[in-house]
Amino acid sequence: MPALETRLQSELTAARKARDKPATLLQSTTLSEVRNRAIELRRDLTDEDVLEVIRRGIKKRRESIEMYEKAARPDLVDKEKAEVALLERYLPEQMSNDEIRAVVRGAIAGGAGNVGAVMGRVMPQLKGKADGSAINAIVREELAGK
Repeated sequence: MPALETRLQSELTAARKARDKPATLLQSTTLSEVRNRAIELRRDLTDEDVLEVIRRGIKKRRESIEMYEKAARPDLVDKEKAEVALLERYLPEQMSNDEIRAVVRGAIAGGAGNVGAVMGRVMPQLKGKADGSAINAIVREELAGK
């Protein structure tokens, strides 16, 4: 069992003991998604696989936040934001915008001249270390300022 999955399981147990219903629901849902991913892949998961499940969960919740904001549902926005904050604790330390910008500038200096080419070069280096939308925004800024 990957260390991250073990951590999720132990924090689920702690949330149950503390009778923290929102955290219990989120942890159990995430663990269920992790187990479903293992069944889907037909192999034991690695920590990277578990992180991918967590990233997907965060992305889904951010999309829900946008929809709830458009629908003027602040109660649901707050709930989703709290879940995103809980899930983000499991992600590795994220890179700063300056660090991302340095990698992007290196890719542009290496000959990548459009958004697709730059993203293709930097995403493998930055995967899991930075949000894709933040990377894309910095790539567009750098290309516009070039």
